[in-house]
Amino acid sequence: MQTSNFIGELLGTLVLILLGDGVVANILLKGSKGENGGWLVVTTAWAFAVMCGVFVAQKFGSPDAHLNPAITIAMAVKSGDWSNVAPFISAQLIGAFLGATLVWLTYLPHWAITEDKGAKLGVFATSPAIRNTTSNIISEIIGTFVLIVVSNSFTADLPNGFAPYLVGMLVWSIGLSLGGPTGYAINPARDLGPRIAHAILPISGKGTSDWGYAWIPVLGPIVGGILAVLFLNAFNI
Repeated sequence: MQTSNFIGELLGTLVLILLGDGVVANILLKGSKGENGGWLVVTTAWAFAVMCGVFVAQKFGSPDAHLNPAITIAMAVKSGDWSNVAPFISAQLIGAFLGATLVWLTYLPHWAITEDKGAKLGVFATSPAIRNTTSNIISEIIGTFVLIVVSNSFTADLPNGFAPYLVGMLVWSIGLSLGGPTGYAINPARDLGPRIAHAILPISGKGTSDWGYAWIPVLGPIVGGILAVLFLNAFNI
């Protein structure tokens, strides 16, 4: 089989979600070895998940390794080239759905013994600590703005293969510092793909997929990404 941008984005996002949602399942589901592991474990594992996803995406044909529709749209705004937007976002959403499905399979016996429906949804999708539409969307905008501005500040002369480690550290920092209000989706595919999986999969004892909130981790990161590239363009960066 041939590698390609589509395959790279799909497999990279799959790995991102498998490892990222996987740590949330490990922390939240009853009977797991990692139950109640805490926020530091979650943010650390998500950082590693991003790093691994970037490496996989690059290996399988997507050197830019966006793994995130907000980044894909932001880069299209910055460059004026929209040719990759539809295929990249399609691949990212498919990969996110498949990654979430693998998490469900990995923890299959644990869903039935976990009574908390909110915890089950929390494995797949983000939710706010305090539900406030304006505050929640601002939080996602700021987190994504930081993601794109800082990642674009990494110099082009980094040693080969070093950038994914820095991106992982950046996501770790965002999670530790800015993740408290909304769970730092900062990636529409990260939230929407697994939320669709939650809605479709026969998860034992699941509740609602909270579609009333779902637009915030989609729109917020997209707005944050666009604002970030406009900011960078203002400085000719």
